[in-house]
Amino acid sequence: MNIYVGNLPSEATEDDLRQAFEAFGQVETVTIIRDRDTSQSRGFGFVGMPSETEAKTAITEMNGKDLKGKTINVEEGRPKARPSNFRSRRGSSRGRPREGGRPGGFGGGRGGPRGGPRGRGGPRRGPGERGSRDAGRPRY
Repeated sequence: MNIYVGNLPSEATEDDLRQAFEAFGQVETVTIIRDRDTSQSRGFGFVGMPSETEAKTAITEMNGKDLKGKTINVEEGRPKARPSNFRSRRGSSRGRPREGGRPGGFGGGRGGPRGGPRGRGGPRRGPGERGSRDAGRPRY
């Protein structure tokens, strides 16, 4: 079970957290979240305990306790939330051909086999046809 530990003092180490939580059972992982640039503690971390009963006991006993002069908040960890701009690969059209379009989501996409009337920009034109960027150029 993942346990969130908040309001950590900046001088608290992972060993300090491990020692505090090992009094309630086996501790698998201990992580204090740090700032990328300064490497200073951001004031919270996570403790992983394999036994759910031991973890729940640790949560009730450690919540509100003093650790190096600060009262810590301890609660059950929540799953990591997806960012608001996250798009799963399942709903994305990347890498798969669309109906009537080219792979990767390029081109007309929604219309008939060559873009059709519903595709963006009308039917696709080949080289040398009027309206094409290659119009008027000789083909070699």
